Amino acid sequence: MLGLILPAALLLSGCVATPQPGITDSGSPSQSVSGEVPAGAPTTSAPLETTQAANKAPVYWIGRSNDSVFLYREFRDVPEQDNPVTRALKVMMSQKPLDPDFFTPWQNPKKLATSISGKNVITVDVSADAFNSNVDAAMAERAVQQLVYTATAAGASAGLIDSGQQIQVVVLVDGHTDYLAFNHVRLGSPTSRRMGMVAPVWIIDPQEGASVDGGAVKINGRSTVPGGKLHWEVLRVDGSNAKTPYLDGSATASADTARPGAFTLPVNLGPGTYEVRVSQLEAGIPAQDLTPDTRGFTVK
Repeated sequence: MLGLILPAALLLSGCVATPQPGITDSGSPSQSVSGEVPAGAPTTSAPLETTQAANKAPVYWIGRSNDSVFLYREFRDVPEQDNPVTRALKVMMSQKPLDPDFFTPWQNPKKLATSISGKNVITVDVSADAFNSNVDAAMAERAVQQLVYTATAAGASAGLIDSGQQIQVVVLVDGHTDYLAFNHVRLGSPTSRRMGMVAPVWIIDPQEGASVDGGAVKINGRSTVPGGKLHWEVLRVDGSNAKTPYLDGSATASADTARPGAFTLPVNLGPGTYEVRVSQLEAGIPAQDLTPDTRGFTVK
């Protein structure tokens, strides 16, 4: 059933029930989630991904940073023969993230199919067993947004959707709308990427567990504050997993509209195991690091 193309008529099936107390609609943000976004958190959604190698799938995971919970992205190797959106969602629902700081409440479904309409609407049809996790309302909303971010990222990186227009996702469960995801979020409404969900800082390269050549190592990432100040630190990790500060410094995220928030940190590293840590700096409080992201990697 993987990779099946859904008939367009499925977009019109079912109906949306009247909202009930304690239940939110996938297309409408709730106060329970928006109220938990701390100062300095992103006020926009992440920009759509650009075209990537055909065998790389962008997959979003849920991760904690200090006392907050955000979405983080990894690029994963996938077989090229699968539908790009289907294969990215399959990884999200059936595999574990590379970074041990991330997790997913989704379960491996028996059935998964996707299609894209000419109006930039991605339809995902998944079996009910994908929701076999016990999570609270706030985490359920993040899980639905995790799917929305992953589906739209996969479509954009494969060049299947127009990134200049708003992209929406409709989630069907066994071919029908009106399913209550994780017993908290009613599905079926066209849903876009929601503001405040993505991590304020994430490290893109190197990925967790990667092995890179020694010498000049480039650490690439993204901040949600174009032109914002960042603090970074590289720690050396020994055989007992003890971490020793090795290098540190500050940087400024790009203010260029073509690459908003992007940053590159060039460092010289010899063979060994390292962890890099990048965080935003609070304006007027230079000693306070906000919402850090970390990556562990090895230099050959």
